[in-house]
Amino acid sequence: MKITVKVKPNAKQETIVAAEDGSLVVSLTVPPVDGKANDALIKLLAKQYGVKKQDVVIRSGLTSRLKVVEISV
Repeated sequence: MKITVKVKPNAKQETIVAAEDGSLVVSLTVPPVDGKANDALIKLLAKQYGVKKQDVVIRSGLTSRLKVVEISV
């Protein structure tokens, strides 16, 4: 499945909130430096959906706050 994700780095706590349009708003505690936010996003989504980290792939938006993520279930 493909999900549109809006990432908010440097938050106080990690949260996942579903938006009205079906996308997700994900707050991460890590800064967007050297891909750390992308790694944290993959780890958090894998935990949320009960899949392995390798089953979560960022298809577009690697350097953007707006991303398209594909999750293999």
